[in-house]
Amino acid sequence: MANTKKYLGATQSDLEIVKNFISKGELKEALTVLDELSTNYPNDVNLYFFGGNCYIAMQSFNQAILCYQEAIKLKPDFSEAHNNIGICFREIGKMDESIFHTRKAIKLKPDYAEAHNNLGVCFFESNRLNEAHSCYKTAIKIKPDYADVYNNLGNVLKDFGQIDEAILSYKKAIKLMPDFRSAFSNLAGALTELGRVDEAKEFFAKSSGDNKDFKQGLLMLENKNFTEAVKLFERSQHADWQDKVLECHYRNSEFDLFEEKLLKFSNNREHIRRTVAALSAHYAQNFRIKDPYNFCPSPLNFVCHEQIPELLENNQHLIKELIEDIKTASVLKRKYQYLFKGSSGEQSGGHLFRRPEKSFKKLSDALIKTINRYYLRYQNEDNEFIRSFPKDISFSGAWYVKMQSGGYLSSHIHEEGWISGAVYLSIPKDSGLDGQEGAIELSSDGDEYPRLHDEFEKKVILPNVGDVVFFPSSVFHRTIPFNSKEERICIAFDVKM
Repeated sequence: MANTKKYLGATQSDLEIVKNFISKGELKEALTVLDELSTNYPNDVNLYFFGGNCYIAMQSFNQAILCYQEAIKLKPDFSEAHNNIGICFREIGKMDESIFHTRKAIKLKPDYAEAHNNLGVCFFESNRLNEAHSCYKTAIKIKPDYADVYNNLGNVLKDFGQIDEAILSYKKAIKLMPDFRSAFSNLAGALTELGRVDEAKEFFAKSSGDNKDFKQGLLMLENKNFTEAVKLFERSQHADWQDKVLECHYRNSEFDLFEEKLLKFSNNREHIRRTVAALSAHYAQNFRIKDPYNFCPSPLNFVCHEQIPELLENNQHLIKELIEDIKTASVLKRKYQYLFKGSSGEQSGGHLFRRPEKSFKKLSDALIKTINRYYLRYQNEDNEFIRSFPKDISFSGAWYVKMQSGGYLSSHIHEEGWISGAVYLSIPKDSGLDGQEGAIELSSDGDEYPRLHDEFEKKVILPNVGDVVFFPSSVFHRTIPFNSKEERICIAFDVKM
C-alpha cells in the first residue's frame, strides 16, 4: 500500500508501559497490553518485535517466531528482528533457517556485533569451529567490551584443545562482567581439564552464585557430616540444594526422610536430575520396591550393546582413521578424574566431535543413526527417560580414553548427560581367567551409597572392536582392571539432554 497518510502507531507512553513490564519480568502483563495495542495499531512493527522478545524470555520460541515474522513483513530491513528470529530457529534446532536470518541481519547491519556473535554460536553448534572462531573475532573487533563473545570464544578455543588460551578468554569475559556465571562455570571446567581442581572449585562455586551456606554444605558433604550439610543446604535454598539434601539423607541411611522428600520432589519437579534418578534407582533396588522417581526404572534394561556397521566396513578403515587421528591430532591430554592414582591411562580434552578431522564427524554421524534406531525400539516405554528423549541428537562432549595394563575407571555417572557411552577402537586380547578384564560394568549401585544387601543388579559387557555400549546417564559404570599388554582405546560421549 502506498504510504500517503501519516502513519499512526502506538504512542511512546504506550511502549514505555510495555518496556516497564518486560524489565520487571512481568511478561504476561506485557503481552496483554501488546495484544490490546496491536488491535488498534496492527501495522506497528514495534509491537510485534516486543511480543517476540516476551516470548523469547518465556522460551516460547515458536510463538516468538510468529511475532518476528510479522515484524519482518512490515519492515523487511529490520535487522534486530532477523537476528532474534535467528536465535529462535537455533533454539528449536532449525539451524539452516537460523543461519539465513542471522546472515541477513549482518548484511543489513555489518557492524552488528550481536549478530556476528549469534552466527558464531550457530556455527559452533553445527561443529563448524573455524567459522565460529572467525565470527567471534569479528564481533570482538566491532565491540571489544562484549563479554558474551569472549565466553563463546573460550568455548571454541577449549574444543580446539587450546586450554590456556580458552582460560584467558573466560577471564576476559569475567573482567568485563564480574557476575558472569556461565563464564565462571566454563573457566572451572577448563581448569579441571588441566588438573587444577582446587582452583576450579572456587570458580564452580561462583558459577552458582557463591552462596556461602551452599559452599559450606558441599564441604560438610565431602567430609560426610551429613546432618550439618542438610541444615546448610536447606538454609541456602540455592542451586541444586534439594538434590544435595536427598543425597545427604540417603547417605546417612535416613531412609524415611529420604522417601518423604523424594516424593515431594518427584511430584513437583521442574528439571529431571540424573543424580536424583541414580539415588532413586538405588533406593528402589535396596528396598526391592518400585522406583518412585520413574526416570528410568530397571535402567539396565535400557543398556545398548551393538556393533556400528560403519566401523567395520572396508576392513575397519574408519577405526584405523580414528586411531591415527587420535595419535597425530593436536589434542590436549587431561588427567581423567575417575582414573585412580597409579592407574595407567589418559583422556583427551576438548570435544572430539567438533574437531576438523573427518573421522570424528563420520563417527558422530554413525552414532546418531544408532541412537535414533535405539529410540525407535523403546519409544513406547512409559518412563521419563523415553518420554523426554532428545528429538535431535547432539553431543555435549566426546573424548578418547586410552588405558594400558593396569588401567581402569572407578564407578561414576554423568550428571549432565542424557545418554552416556563409549565406542571401542582397541580391546586387549587377554581378558583374564574370568573373561571380564577390560570389560565395562554397569549397575545402579555406586558412589558408596548404603546397601541393605549385596544383590544389586549389574551387567558386565566385554565389548569387541567396533562395538558401542551406551545407557542412561544415571547408570553407574566402571572399567574392570586389565593386565594385558595391549592398549584399550575408546571414544566416550554424552548426548545432550
